[in-house]
Amino acid sequence: MSQPRAIIPGATYLITRRILRRHHLLRPDAAITQLLVYALAVSSRRYGIEVHALCAMSTHLHLIVTDVNGVLPRFLQFFHRIAALGTKVIRAWEGPVWDHEPTSAVRLLTHAALVEKIAYVLANPVAAGLVRHAHEWPGAKVDVRELGRGVLHAVRPSVYLDPENPQWPEETTLPLALPPTIEQDSAEGFRRDVAAELERQEAQAHAKAQQQGLHALGAERASKVSPYERATSTEALRERNPTFAVGRNQGDAWRSASDAVRAFRASYRAALERWRAGIRSVVFPLGTWWMRTFHGASVAADALSA
Repeated sequence: MSQPRAIIPGATYLITRRILRRHHLLRPDAAITQLLVYALAVSSRRYGIEVHALCAMSTHLHLIVTDVNGVLPRFLQFFHRIAALGTKVIRAWEGPVWDHEPTSAVRLLTHAALVEKIAYVLANPVAAGLVRHAHEWPGAKVDVRELGRGVLHAVRPSVYLDPENPQWPEETTLPLALPPTIEQDSAEGFRRDVAAELERQEAQAHAKAQQQGLHALGAERASKVSPYERATSTEALRERNPTFAVGRNQGDAWRSASDAVRAFRASYRAALERWRAGIRSVVFPLGTWWMRTFHGASVAADALSA
């Protein structure tokens, strides 16, 4: 049984979803880029999700988002479904698109975590040895200069989505928001922080590639890789699925966050045991989503607002 996770309105997350068996189904060509930007724009607007950064790699997808209304599972279900079904049509693909592992949702709790993880998302193509610099990646992505002020545009894909259905507009836009903890008057400083961290991560990737005698594949070749091939690079087994991130050298923040996670899980399990015993008046801890959504269980915030 997986560990319970708190879904808190206003929380910011690094979201990662991987393609089945590391096939290159999200190869960065025009059709896939159009589909992903369109699906993300429609899905985020539908559920009130604020998008801060993204990078679609051939074998996986990274997003940095803020779940304003505490509906992250609904958003992910809707977005991933549209993206998968559209991809199946574009690639003439039989069977599942996404890996069987659950979506990774890492809550970003500090300024340092925001800076490091946004830079990590943008630097992904460089770390993978595909391009020399993040801005060269041809797939769906955000440029560091667009953080908090850019707008991505997409026309409705010609595949899968019914043009007669009003929920699929002919054109849509995806505004890139600043994380809620970043004030508008500090936006430039935030972009500089991310740019500096991105430069650090790119330099780290370059040094590793040089040490191994490797050269970047290049944007053009990356765009022509067969989507049916699988990545051949080694990848550590995903034994851990972190709940939060605080950034480097944030020991106090890490301990505080770790204590909060343990307290939530303990409270949740205690409430669940009482629920299974037939006690329907039990109150689950703040952040409980599944039991509230599908079983109508009471949650601490409801009790406080009653």
